[in-house]
Amino acid sequence: MNERSSVRELAERLRGELDRYSPGGKLPSSRALVERFRVSPVTVSRALAQLAAEGLVVTRPGAGAFRARPRASAPAAGDTSWQEVALSADAADEVVPRTVDASGVMVSLPAPPPGVLELSGGYPHPCLQPERAMAAALARAGRRPGAW
Repeated sequence: MNERSSVRELAERLRGELDRYSPGGKLPSSRALVERFRVSPVTVSRALAQLAAEGLVVTRPGAGAFRARPRASAPAAGDTSWQEVALSADAADEVVPRTVDASGVMVSLPAPPPGVLELSGGYPHPCLQPERAMAAALARAGRRPGAW
């Protein structure tokens, strides 16, 4: 390399040579890289740090730099959020329709025994909804200083 070499250029050259080393294999020493590429020790150190940040190299102080072992890629978890399922349920470009397994929810929400009226969900009849009281309360709350 010539005197215009930079950290980026050295990192690119080293990135291209990583295939020569097996995973866990030791790279040449910093001193050898300085002599080979005719760059400063700081440039070598920064280039190795850049490769380490990319996960291509592992550096161990006093031991040297080593080619990183490939990471086992975890399978991407499917999106099971109710918004994604509900909003994309009838999308025309869906190749595979989405399905939701609700068996876990159904186990946690057993049906009430016969004769028991379930009051945990739903809306009251319109004659039982306190619309006037709610409107008055909201109006009072909106007039308070600092409500917004």
